[in-house]
Amino acid sequence: MSTETIVVRGARVHNLKNIDFEIPHNSLTVVTGVSGSGKSSLAFDTIYAEGQRRYVESLSAYARQFLGQMPKPRVEHITGLSPSIAIEQKTVGNTPRSTVGTVTEIYDYLRVLFARLGKPNCPACDMPVETQTTDDVIERIVGRPAGTRMLLLAPLLVEVGHSYERLWERLRSQGFRRVRVDGLTHTLRDAGLD
Repeated sequence: MSTETIVVRGARVHNLKNIDFEIPHNSLTVVTGVSGSGKSSLAFDTIYAEGQRRYVESLSAYARQFLGQMPKPRVEHITGLSPSIAIEQKTVGNTPRSTVGTVTEIYDYLRVLFARLGKPNCPACDMPVETQTTDDVIERIVGRPAGTRMLLLAPLLVEVGHSYERLWERLRSQGFRRVRVDGLTHTLRDAGLD
């Protein structure tokens, strides 16, 4: 058995009745036959389905949750088949944002790939962006030298129909001393906020 060949043994998907076949690598292979003979079952539901399943299995558990699991085709075994993806042919829309990547859906796979491989940095300070647990944040804050002043910020929204004055009052009663509005920090006693 050559590694230069895809070997399928005992294919029993849809119209395929326990057939064996080999497809050479690095060549154009055409699948022909009368209607109902199993061409699509062979090409899409057996070979492609197994290659796609192997591709999805090669990804991390995190990435797999976004791509959906494909069932294993009904075959005894398949060898010589690399993980693969297929591109569906679609009618291109008239949107200027359509690209080869979005039209062929390969963009979805690339997005997962780059999300796992990429190292995001903050655009303002160029420091790496990392996930931190609540315990990590608390440890960093408590680890500061005594007397260190810091400003911890969290976004707040004023609900429709409520006034800022009610928000400032609530924050004062909860022990907060400062707020940042439109990028400027104010004490809650500032005339502009009362």
